[in-house]
Amino acid sequence: MAFVTRAQITAVLLLFLVLCDGCDGGRPFDEGDEGGSSRKSKKSNKTKDPSKNKDVDVDKVGDTSKNTKDVDADKAGDADKKTKDVDADKADDASNKNKDVGADEAGGASNKTKDVGADEAGDASNKTKDAGVGKVGSDVKSFNVLDYGAKADGKTDSSINFIRTFKAACNFRGDAMMVIPKGDFLIGPVLFSGPCFNPSPLIVQANGMVKAQSDMSYFTGGADATDWITFQALKNGLILTGDGSFHGQGALAWKYNDCAHKSKCERLPANMKFVRVNDTIIHGIKSVDAKGFHIFVTVSSNVKISNVNIEAPGNSPNTDGIHISKSNKIEITESVIATGDDCVSIIHGTSEISIKNLTCGPGHGFSIGSLGHYDDEADVSQISDLIMDNVANPIIIDQEYGNRAIAQSSRVSISDVLFENIRGTSVSKIAVQLLCSKVNPCSGVEIKNVNLEYSGLPNDHRPFSSNCTNAKVTYAGKQSPPPCS
Repeated sequence: MAFVTRAQITAVLLLFLVLCDGCDGGRPFDEGDEGGSSRKSKKSNKTKDPSKNKDVDVDKVGDTSKNTKDVDADKAGDADKKTKDVDADKADDASNKNKDVGADEAGGASNKTKDVGADEAGDASNKTKDAGVGKVGSDVKSFNVLDYGAKADGKTDSSINFIRTFKAACNFRGDAMMVIPKGDFLIGPVLFSGPCFNPSPLIVQANGMVKAQSDMSYFTGGADATDWITFQALKNGLILTGDGSFHGQGALAWKYNDCAHKSKCERLPANMKFVRVNDTIIHGIKSVDAKGFHIFVTVSSNVKISNVNIEAPGNSPNTDGIHISKSNKIEITESVIATGDDCVSIIHGTSEISIKNLTCGPGHGFSIGSLGHYDDEADVSQISDLIMDNVANPIIIDQEYGNRAIAQSSRVSISDVLFENIRGTSVSKIAVQLLCSKVNPCSGVEIKNVNLEYSGLPNDHRPFSSNCTNAKVTYAGKQSPPPCS
C-alpha cells in the first residue's frame, strides 16, 4: 500500500487536483531534496512587592524634627522624582527618535531593495526580448547553426550541426549566443549538455522552424532515455528566446501511445526537456504537436516561462503542456496552452509554483497527479496564483481517475490537503468534487474561503453544489458553492 501525505496545497484562484494510481505511466526517475524549520521564543517578566515601613514613637521635639525632615525629604524626593521624570522623558524622546530614524532607514532600505529587485527583473525581461531579435551587446559572441553546416531546407538532418554549434557556444569563455535563424530545420534527438564556460547564462536565439524526425526509430530507448531536445546541467543559466517554433510532428507518433490501455506505459518523447537547469528563462517560443510533453522541467530551480504558445489537438494523448517534477521556484506567465492533456501537470517533489495570466483550453486544466507512483515521494506544496475563468471542475480530487475501467479502489492514502482563497467562475454545476478511495478515504481536507460562481448553461436548473465521497472535510470562511452536507 502506498501512503501519500500532501501538506498545504494552496491556490490563490482555482486549482484542479487529480490524484491517481499509475494514470500516467513511464514517468522519469529524478532526484532532489528540500526542507526547512522555524523556531519561536517567548519572554517572561517578573515584578517585586514593595517593602513595608516600621512605625517609630518619638517625643514632641522628635516629632518636630521628624516633620522638618519629612518636609525636606518630600522636597528632595519631589526634586529627585522630577529630575528622574525629565531624564526618563528625554530618554524616551531619544529612544523614540532613534526608533523613528531606524524605522525610516529600514523602510528606505526595504523600498530600495524592492526597487532594485523590480529593476533587475525588468532588465532581465528587456534583455531576453532584445536577445530574441538579436539585440545583444558587442561582448556577446554569436554562434550560428548555418556556420556549422546546418541546412535550412526542412529535409536534411542537421542534428550534428546543432550539437556542434551548442558545444562551440558552451565552451566559449565569454558571453555567447547560439543562433537558430529563420528557415526550416530538421533534427532528431539532441542533447545540449553542460557545464558551460560562459560567465553569464547561455543564450539560445530561436527564430526558425525546427522540426523533429517523425520516425520513432530515431528515439530508441523510450522517452526516459531519449526525448527530442534536452538541455542538461546548465548551472550558470539559460535563456531560450525568440519567435521560433519547435514542431514535434507528433501526429505520426500518437498511435504508439498506449497509456489509455496500460497502467505502466512508456511515454513518448517530450519536445523540450530541462534537467538540472537553474536560473533559466524561456520566452516567446512556440511548441507544436509534441509526441509527448511539450515542455518538461525536472530537478531544476528558478525557471521563468513567459509568453510561450503551446498547441496540439484536443484528442492528442498525454501531450501535457508544461510538466514539472522535483523542481522549485517555477513561474509561468502570459502564455497560451491548448493541448490534449493537462495544461500544466505537477508531480512529486515540486514546490513554489506560480502561474499567472495563462489561457488553458482545450486541455485538462492544472493537475497534481501520479501521486503514489514512486517510492519515497516528496510533497507537492505552495502552488499559487492560478488565474482561470469559466472552468469545468475547479476543485477536484479524483481517485477514480484511471481506475474506472477496472473498478478498482485506489490504494493511495490522501491527507492534509488545504484549498484556500479560491475564487472565480465554474461551468460545472458541481464545482467542488472530492472522489476519494473507498479503501483509503481522504482525511484532513480543509476548504477555506471559496467563492465560486456558476457561469454555465442558463437552462441548467440543478443546484450549484459540492460532492464529497469518502472524504472527511472541514470548512472555514465563505463557501460558495455550499459545503458537502
